[in-house]
Amino acid sequence: MNPYQYSRSELSFTLGEEKANSKWSRRSVEFSTPYPTLSEESQIARGEYFRPLQANSIPLAIILHGLGGLSVIPCKLLARTLVNRGIACFVLYSLFHSSRMPETVRKRMPALTSEEWFEGYRISVIEVGQVVDWAYSRPEINHEQLAVMGISLGGFISAIAMGIEERLKAGVFIAMGGNSEAITWESKADTFRKGPICSRAECRQAHTYYPQYLADVAERGFENVTPFKQCFLTDPMTFAHRLQKRPILMINALRDKYIPRRATLQFWEASGKPAIMWLPAGHASIWAWYPSISRKVTAFLSSNFNP
Repeated sequence: MNPYQYSRSELSFTLGEEKANSKWSRRSVEFSTPYPTLSEESQIARGEYFRPLQANSIPLAIILHGLGGLSVIPCKLLARTLVNRGIACFVLYSLFHSSRMPETVRKRMPALTSEEWFEGYRISVIEVGQVVDWAYSRPEINHEQLAVMGISLGGFISAIAMGIEERLKAGVFIAMGGNSEAITWESKADTFRKGPICSRAECRQAHTYYPQYLADVAERGFENVTPFKQCFLTDPMTFAHRLQKRPILMINALRDKYIPRRATLQFWEASGKPAIMWLPAGHASIWAWYPSISRKVTAFLSSNFNP
């Protein structure tokens, strides 16, 4: 079972008018998802492409926001910082961006059904793959220097995408972790406990099967193992073993009320104990440390890709 598989058919990316300054340009991008979504509004994916001018064989970072619309702001800040350092960026607006949600869904957010959550993850991960396909068609992009970067929920999606997509050579995960049971029930905020999800007892019972599932996945591949629950396929922990020995940077907040420290450390350990940076901040206030974050991210990508 591989819900993230899709047909790499002819690309249909539409680029908007180019807006440029002396160093780089920005263009809007639209493309269709490969599968019908639950709503017509979600069918067209959008993004923004930041490209250094007069440069060839450049690295590309695909950047994913968190839940809602405001979380795209730090993505654009990072894109502007990186493009000034010679790294192209594609800011992807996932199904979890408010502009792609039907009004009825926006009003219920984050109280989505299990089907809506699963579709959001599935389509978002696939769309990262589509952007990778598109990058391979761009003559200015170095196909061996593709990275994915995600913030909060975008970090979950990015980790899954990198675990599946071997063409992504590096990953940056900000304010995220693994172990959906811990994130749901040990979080100091009740955001993830809203809506028609299973009870804590049901969740705990289901996750008694998870350690064996992870062992089977590591041995046989997630495509060949049937999960006890569908949510196992949207947990970054399921794919963490495929990130070991690959360049990864994690940036997390010491006072994050949404992502328990245990969830971050479990993902960190499962993915091979990559470089990790802890900041004395909360989930949202972590961006008060933007200068430190941008320097760390720039240095990490530069050291791996030499732009």
